[in-house]
Amino acid sequence: MEDPIPGTEEQKKCQGPQTAGQWGAKEYVDPTAEVVWASERPVYEWEHNYTDETAPDDAELEQELFDEKNHINAGIHFDKYKSISVSVKGGPENRRIMNDQNATPLLFAGYDVLACAQTGSGKTAAFLTPILSKLISRLSKTPSQNQPGTRRTKASPLALIILPTRELGIQMFDSARAFTYKSRLRPVVIYGGAEMKSQKEQLARGCDILIATPGRLIDAIERGLVSLAKVKYAVLDEADRILDMGFEPAIRQIMMASDMPKDEGLQTALFSATFPSSVQVLARDFLKDDYIRIRIGRIGGTTSDIMQKVVKLEDYQKEETLISLLLSQPPSRTIIFVDSKRKADNLDDVLYNKNFPCISLHGDRSQREREAAMDAFKTGRSPILITTSVASRGLDIKDVLHVINYDLCNEIDEYVHRIGRTARAGNPGLATTFYTDNSATIAPQLVKLLVECQQVVPEFLREFFDEAVTYEDADFVEEDEDGGFEASGSGATKGDNKSAWGGAGDQVQVTSNDGDWGTFAKASVTPAGNDGGSLKGPVASSGGGLGSAKSAQEPTTGGDWDAAAANAPVKESQHTWAAAANW
Repeated sequence: MEDPIPGTEEQKKCQGPQTAGQWGAKEYVDPTAEVVWASERPVYEWEHNYTDETAPDDAELEQELFDEKNHINAGIHFDKYKSISVSVKGGPENRRIMNDQNATPLLFAGYDVLACAQTGSGKTAAFLTPILSKLISRLSKTPSQNQPGTRRTKASPLALIILPTRELGIQMFDSARAFTYKSRLRPVVIYGGAEMKSQKEQLARGCDILIATPGRLIDAIERGLVSLAKVKYAVLDEADRILDMGFEPAIRQIMMASDMPKDEGLQTALFSATFPSSVQVLARDFLKDDYIRIRIGRIGGTTSDIMQKVVKLEDYQKEETLISLLLSQPPSRTIIFVDSKRKADNLDDVLYNKNFPCISLHGDRSQREREAAMDAFKTGRSPILITTSVASRGLDIKDVLHVINYDLCNEIDEYVHRIGRTARAGNPGLATTFYTDNSATIAPQLVKLLVECQQVVPEFLREFFDEAVTYEDADFVEEDEDGGFEASGSGATKGDNKSAWGGAGDQVQVTSNDGDWGTFAKASVTPAGNDGGSLKGPVASSGGGLGSAKSAQEPTTGGDWDAAAANAPVKESQHTWAAAANW
């Protein structure tokens, strides 16, 4: 039997990486090259003479959707999901008690749901599975509107999924393409930046599931391309981001001022990993009065499967420190977050000129550039992605083993989403954060999160630790708690921070915890030693290899990225992560 992947303590003892700096040859990605828009990717086209038994396979589409290289397999820590605390509250007086500790049975039962769970825990499948299952059952009795050869002037979807970013919309479309393979359901995605003409053609061919960003959806409705009159299921994914980033008027227009049904026949679900109190109150406007709240873990919490390292330095040290860090580690998909579009471009130029295989992504890029960047990152041709917050939410990419906060954000919710791009589905991951004196505003919440996740708290952050503050009872606000709360991210509290979820039909399911995921009580600050401590000078040694490259020399090209990491088995990728974590 193979030895288990080292745990957190064992990681500190593992040998240094043997493939450090071997990132392989850089590749120029031409953003102007003619490519198929993501919205035009093929879906299974159901013919009127098909039955469930006779519908033929589509070998080429199967290869694209289900090839092993695209799978994100469950990691060795996946069983921890069984021990995380689950709380289910609200609903009608006669709500049927569920034994399953997730949102899927609640959606199957027809309830409106406000759900919060950690990044990488399967929220997409949690709402797609019941919605698509119910639609397939419905269409098996009633012919689909998507008849071959029929051109419809107005698409009338049965399910609507709204998301905040184009990249997340494309990812959701790819998931829906896989979920609906060889079924009567036809998914379509529409988003800004791409040609409306091509998206109009897709809508005209029939649309059962519509995936959309808010602005493009309103545009399509106003052009008479989409009617929401037949929508039975509406989902707001990354709901707090949608309602808190200026989209609220657009969401109100879609949900309340369009032709979407307003009766009991519409089922609505809001999902996210974070839900500030102010957004929770706002979300009630889009849900039935007897909606159900489900919390898996703590609102805004993250997983201990992410090794979080915080390094203190000055702004002028960041660039050289980053290069040394990348050179000290084996190749693995790495996301570097910065605080501005200009900085993303500048850092991309710096790393590219040092022969690192990198690419940048931000909101000022054309849509073709954005899609080209994501494709290059996912395929491993450019395994280093430099990006702004546009890529911080929801993206589920195979073998992202390292997230680097080159610029630390000001909100703890944003930090949680950023580092949540790694350690998906029970796999381990590494998050390195560059901390400067300008980061003090987020320091108290950052320390609380490090302690909660049993991470090392470096010396320079200990002054921000407050034993009187805990996430232990943080929960959804109650119906009578519309005011007086501190809406400052996932640590928002009210009064004495006690949960007061009264009401009929309440159910709390809190299972035993193993000390890794479900325990949210305050913990003591342990000595940090020299792990993640302060850097002395431009690039000082941290005891684990960070200072091994004193100058910004070009990385060697002896390593083969495709062989070393992009297509490596999960087991190998986890060992690569263990080596990468040992700096």
